[in-house]
Amino acid sequence: MTRKIKLKLNLASSLLYQLITLVCGFILPRFFLSYYGSAVNGLVSSITQFLGFIALAECGVGAVVQSTLYKPLAQNDTVSVSKIVISSERFFRKIAYILLAYVAVLMAVYPFITIDSFDYLFTAVLILVISVSTFAQYYIGMTYKLLLNADQLGFIQYAVHSAALILNTVCCILLMRAGASIRTVKLTTSLIFVMQPVLLSVIAKRRYRIDRSLRLTEEPIRQKWNGLAQHIASVVLGNTDTVVLTLLSTLENVSVYGVYHLVVNGVKQLVVSMTNGMQAMLGNMLAKNETEELNRSFDRMEWAVHTLVTLAFSVAAVLIVPFVSVYTADITDAEYIVPAFAYLITLAQASYCLRLPYNIMVLAAGHYKQTQWSAIIEAVINVALSVVLVFHFGLIGVAIGTFAAMAYRTVYLANYLKKNILQRKISHFIKHLAVDAIAALLLFSAVSAFPGFYAMGHTDYLSWFVLAIKVGLTALGIQAVVNVLFYGKKVKRRITRKP
Repeated sequence: MTRKIKLKLNLASSLLYQLITLVCGFILPRFFLSYYGSAVNGLVSSITQFLGFIALAECGVGAVVQSTLYKPLAQNDTVSVSKIVISSERFFRKIAYILLAYVAVLMAVYPFITIDSFDYLFTAVLILVISVSTFAQYYIGMTYKLLLNADQLGFIQYAVHSAALILNTVCCILLMRAGASIRTVKLTTSLIFVMQPVLLSVIAKRRYRIDRSLRLTEEPIRQKWNGLAQHIASVVLGNTDTVVLTLLSTLENVSVYGVYHLVVNGVKQLVVSMTNGMQAMLGNMLAKNETEELNRSFDRMEWAVHTLVTLAFSVAAVLIVPFVSVYTADITDAEYIVPAFAYLITLAQASYCLRLPYNIMVLAAGHYKQTQWSAIIEAVINVALSVVLVFHFGLIGVAIGTFAAMAYRTVYLANYLKKNILQRKISHFIKHLAVDAIAALLLFSAVSAFPGFYAMGHTDYLSWFVLAIKVGLTALGIQAVVNVLFYGKKVKRRITRKP
């Protein structure tokens, strides 16, 4: 199977997986709100985010493992692959044991935070059942997932994950309608997701000959701890908002944050899915010293990502408040219409997605140690600003902190790439940002100029869908015109399929 075929399969399966994730992600929280209320929904979101602090997947040591595998896989070096797999398995099993200790601490301490709203035992048991699948992920399947990804076979895991998501959604809805408790529902989810790492490990073990008799005389994953440091900072960044709101605000605000985050995170994951497989492909090019092809591929990816991010998030910014008004129409135990927060959190996630080409290139090159301080600074900015601003601005305060942090690292990574990997002019990045801003402003101007046309007649999904079509078509037209004006040569090459 060629590199291009693998890339196409990865992109298609990743996009399908993200679409399934998006649909299931909207369906289940709505059922949770209806059957259990905003407080329980906020509690589940909060616990999930607290457990997220132990998550060390692709962006941490996982990313280092994956990038270390590129060269031996390209050279069919079975011995080196085996050593990396053995070292990786040992590390992730240690993480699994750390997770057990962390869960025990959470079960002992966290219930006191919500003791005014929920019984101590109820919260402790809920933490335990939610953590089951996370433990299995690290103890059983993480290494094999990374091995498949590094070999550009990510489409295998996407197929497994998609099937699990659909099964989980169906089972949870049936259980809620049958009157099951939230603990029973979440335990079912955990047990279904345990099947994923088990199946991936079986597939990988049959495909690769891993020699487990090898003894490690030196560490084959040399930047492991640098990757760990980066991802700890990344996890702190991703979970700060929910934790700050849990400790310094209310569970109702956590629920409001969760609904908006559901929307923008869904858009973010769709955008990310369009770049899945690119890191493995670029890493393969680096391993084979294909410099000219590497630069051409990066240039195409950078332009495509900026265009896609601007289109997706400018549309999301216009549609998010109308969507939430429909999504929470009959929910009265919290105020879900917060436009300023909606725009800021959308802008923050757009800023995150704009860094994707630069971050992917850094990961493919294995520059973890060189860039780890930027990840730490990003997390510090988010924590500091969120804590300071939440007292005066609530939800809006944490959104400001998130945007400031993500904007900082996006600029840093673009500049780092220019100086240390591809030696590209920073003017490329600045031009992309300027064109992004022009396209977004043109869409907002069009919506503001014709408020009657861009309005929902009724607060229902059909009216929102009609509005989404209007906004989406307008945004597509604006993007087409803007790209022809500023990137005419690139557009022509894509139409004619020239390199």
